[in-house]
Amino acid sequence: MHLTSAADAVAAVQSDDRVFVQTASAAPQALVTALTGRANSLSNVEIVHLHTEGDAPYVDPAYEDSFHTRALFVGANVRRAVNDTGTADYVPVFLSEVPGLFRNGLLPLDVALLQVSPPDKHGFCSLGVSIDVSPAALENADTVIAQINPQMPRTHGDGLIHVDEIDYGVKVDAPIPEAPRPELTDAERAIGTNCANLIENGATLQMGIGAIPDAVLAALDTHERLGVHTEMFSDGIIDLVESGVITGEEKSVHPGKIVGSFAMGTRELYDFMDDNPLVAMLDVAYVNDTATIRRNPKVTAINSAVEVDLTGQVCADSIGTYQYSGVGGQMDFIRGASLSEGGKPIIALPSTTRKGISRIVPYLKQGAGVVTTRAHVHYVVTEYGVANLYGKSLRERAEALIDIAHPDHRGDLEQEASDRFNTLIAT
Repeated sequence: MHLTSAADAVAAVQSDDRVFVQTASAAPQALVTALTGRANSLSNVEIVHLHTEGDAPYVDPAYEDSFHTRALFVGANVRRAVNDTGTADYVPVFLSEVPGLFRNGLLPLDVALLQVSPPDKHGFCSLGVSIDVSPAALENADTVIAQINPQMPRTHGDGLIHVDEIDYGVKVDAPIPEAPRPELTDAERAIGTNCANLIENGATLQMGIGAIPDAVLAALDTHERLGVHTEMFSDGIIDLVESGVITGEEKSVHPGKIVGSFAMGTRELYDFMDDNPLVAMLDVAYVNDTATIRRNPKVTAINSAVEVDLTGQVCADSIGTYQYSGVGGQMDFIRGASLSEGGKPIIALPSTTRKGISRIVPYLKQGAGVVTTRAHVHYVVTEYGVANLYGKSLRERAEALIDIAHPDHRGDLEQEASDRFNTLIAT
């Protein structure tokens, strides 16, 4: 590894290169800033990444001749570029399949921009809070540039990288971006309780970040012997580990371990993860593989949605044609949970938007992306209850979903359903 400045390190990037940027809170902002600073000397550089925290200056239209972004997940920092300016394109893809894009040569990488912990006495750094697709990027990029940050926690699992695998290292001492715990609304707490009532003792949990996952975790304080196998996690697991609710003792895959692929939360979470042998941060091609997921007992996967239609189709990545997020790992875990012995795939969402618009809808918006098909959906949960759609007909599904819609919208939904199915809908 050659230690140098950020500006000198990114000089390795050439026109027409494809450059990977590490995920979420591990996005190496010093390297991103330095790369964008070279815009005038570069042309047709493609930036590839999932969601990243922090700025994404390379999507500025002023740099359209220098950079174009291929977003495998759409975060707030590239949303306008995907939808309005055309300086970024979105690729719908299961999270479990992203490493294969690199490993199979469908998206060959010239440069990988990473952020790692300082090397230990054996010369190994850690990819820290974001393993996910980074091992595949590391293995397949011609040049590896790493931002070396003492504030990056060292995590156990697949994220070890020896200094000999790094071509250029840049020392940076900067806080890792944090995601504070959200304030929960009454509706979110009710959703959390409804989901918690579906979770059995000894279950293996998958859930992400945000108000609903936190509400679910907050409602699990009397549960026992829970395990965690999830693509990502946040602060909500800490209390349950410390209280003995999460033990992982009944898991079949990595029993006793909290298995994840990336994490985003507060500094408390990052300190919890640091050199913690209870936490195994693994390659997402393995974590999100349905063959891996299904081996655990009672996998309970809780994912959210933008809207759900009366037949159970789930739109989770767009608002009509407006690309809001991405496919991510929802289908990986919905299917994995349904194949697990005693598993429960759950879609959880508030019954309305903040503006009072129903999120249980007769039809998805024109152009909306179906992330999870109606054949895959089992449970849909709102603050008004649980709809079990598994094995039900289209008409029965409509009745069940109307029952958990907001009361202000049930009349209109009943009329739409009656018109669609040419029969009276009884709820």
